[in-house]
Amino acid sequence: MNDEIEAEGIRATVNRDCGMMTFRVTDLGREVAMLHRAPWVGTAESRAEGVAPHLAQLEGDFFCAPFADASADGAPLHGWPANAAWEFLGASRKGGAVTGRWRLSRPAIGAEVGRELTVADGHPFLYQRHVLVGGAGRMPVANHAMLRLPSGGIIRTSPKRIFVTPENPQESDPARGRSALRYPAEAGDPRRFPKADGGTADLLASPFDTGHEDFVIAVEAPGHALGWTAVVRPAEGDLFVALRDARVLPLTMFWHSNGGRHYAPWSSRHKGVLGVEEGIGFDDGGFLPQALRAAMLVDGQPTAVELRAGRMTEVRHVLGQIAWPSGEPVVSVSLSGGMVRVTGEAGTRRDLPVLEGFLPKGG
Repeated sequence: MNDEIEAEGIRATVNRDCGMMTFRVTDLGREVAMLHRAPWVGTAESRAEGVAPHLAQLEGDFFCAPFADASADGAPLHGWPANAAWEFLGASRKGGAVTGRWRLSRPAIGAEVGRELTVADGHPFLYQRHVLVGGAGRMPVANHAMLRLPSGGIIRTSPKRIFVTPENPQESDPARGRSALRYPAEAGDPRRFPKADGGTADLLASPFDTGHEDFVIAVEAPGHALGWTAVVRPAEGDLFVALRDARVLPLTMFWHSNGGRHYAPWSSRHKGVLGVEEGIGFDDGGFLPQALRAAMLVDGQPTAVELRAGRMTEVRHVLGQIAWPSGEPVVSVSLSGGMVRVTGEAGTRRDLPVLEGFLPKGG
């Protein structure tokens, strides 16, 4: 069952089964809908034995807690928020904004999980707030947005200190699939990231190879508040932008899924998909090298959400979609006075209304 919230120019939908979120924006007289939906969703394939709930419903964006391996919680990959039912608590309008509220049907690492999604008249943004209450231990969490890039995309981000691949590739058995990058590896320049074949990949272009499945972690450079990711689809003339507090969520994880998995339900057809997964983690050395995690902590960058009884932790994240007819790469995103300014490399500029106070100011 799906729930919808709507404001002028924007409509968001939540699947109660596992919390998948999608939204559509009307901007400059056209509809912009860049989020991905897996080809098996809603078919008999999605009900096959062994298919995790989140994989069966793979669409849009979803909240992961814990992100990645959740077996310690008895949950499938990405935790119960991505694999269990959500209860809709209702929606309300205040001024020009509509907020919907949901509650997860079971705890994540002992924490109760709540969700608020807000849309506002004339805003091209979906405002997300996830709240974790109680629990015990340290946990990586992330939002898991997925973009559909049928003709490719150009990626730009707020400043990063480094790009790294984890210890293990997404696919290591040639009979099952292929990863193109070297694992583990790191680079300060995302345009020259080491590949398994000895060459280099431009991580700011998607796709950067054919028939591959790859995962890259980009660690925010310390010292600024607003973290952003902008992905342009030049052929379609539109732009996706994600915003977050970089002091709370210091990681952007890019999942490049381009036909690199041969087994069901992927079947080599899951192509032109870019995951923009922004969050916090990992304590597990298999993802971030120990020296890097130590450097992050020295610079005040957290490496996990800390859960404990009586404590409330919130995760805020903003997704936006707009028309971008020039198709040019983005050079900067800044936030000031209730407006987000997006500037292209050739000088195109859009000033977009945003809920003031939801995220930190700055660039």
